[in-house]
Amino acid sequence: MTTTTETNDPAARRPSVAHRTTPRLRAAVVGAGTGGSLSITALRNSARYELVGVADLRPEALETYAPAVATALDHRDLLSSVAPDVLCISTYAPTHEAIAAAAIDLPVRGLLVEKPLSDTTAGGRAILALARERGIPVVVPHGLMAMTGPREVVRRVREGDLGELRLVEIECADWDVINAGIHWLQFFLALVHPEPVVSVLAACDTSTRTFRDGMQVETEATVVARCRNGTRMIMNTGDHLPVAGSRTGAVIRIVGTDGLIEYAPWENEYAIAAAGAPRSVVTGAPLGVSGHQYHLDHLADLLATNTVDDVVPATSLAALEVVEAAYLSHRERAAVSLPLEHFVAPERSGWDPGAPYAGVGGGRDGRRL
Repeated sequence: MTTTTETNDPAARRPSVAHRTTPRLRAAVVGAGTGGSLSITALRNSARYELVGVADLRPEALETYAPAVATALDHRDLLSSVAPDVLCISTYAPTHEAIAAAAIDLPVRGLLVEKPLSDTTAGGRAILALARERGIPVVVPHGLMAMTGPREVVRRVREGDLGELRLVEIECADWDVINAGIHWLQFFLALVHPEPVVSVLAACDTSTRTFRDGMQVETEATVVARCRNGTRMIMNTGDHLPVAGSRTGAVIRIVGTDGLIEYAPWENEYAIAAAGAPRSVVTGAPLGVSGHQYHLDHLADLLATNTVDDVVPATSLAALEVVEAAYLSHRERAAVSLPLEHFVAPERSGWDPGAPYAGVGGGRDGRRL
């Protein structure tokens, strides 16, 4: 199988109309919640697939699909009974690794894994490594990568329309770092690709003890990520965060040396002021398919051409590493250097910024650095 490392813009792809005459791929979905329902609808709407099975732990969630397709309470029973070509994994993140391993051992020919890839970077890396080892393509349905507006933003930034990229500022209300932030971080990493993030610093308010999508999350958080070349990303998420001028509850401001782009996630338009030109609003043409169908049709193309496209999975994994580093930074009260496997947490010192220095207990003189 040919691997595409992809040096061109990951946002430049268009939905394929090729290979329509090949036999339909047999597909199954594990997890019939929000993400799973999007995959099920996409599979049913695509001429490339035949939906053959759905698994979910809740019997009531399967009633909608039986007896039209095979159903099971356990993913292993579903895999053994229908042996799909493609499996969509749409369960809670901590379960993704085990389900993906079972599917790859079947073996399936392709995988769709919901974001985040796993609850840990190590888990996400294990999924992609095993898939690469077996030559199995993986797609991750990041919606912004399946819309013409944000994809054009990525293209324009990477082609230098804003000059040199300096700062990406993200504000997002009603959500958190891991569940919505994973989308915005993947988008940021697509903007700077292949430039890596080397440091993450974060602070979280946990006073409301909020949980969302099976994960404990923060009430509000601020995350700062720094790339090797000095480009920075600042992301502020929160349950009741006021976001000025946004219809979607979120906004991404992209600042370069020669201009600015402002984009509201899930919209297909953006505003740009660059190279001395007045501010203008650009609207992207609709693709005509859902985000999940776009990614699934791309997966069908990869299978038809015997290739692997790692760009979106790789940036999704990198986004997960930033998420994990952000939470680790909050726990350790320290900036976290990447890659995570090389990070060693500093010894807890009890140092209290803002308190008068007593002249004892060590430390360093900041005026003599």
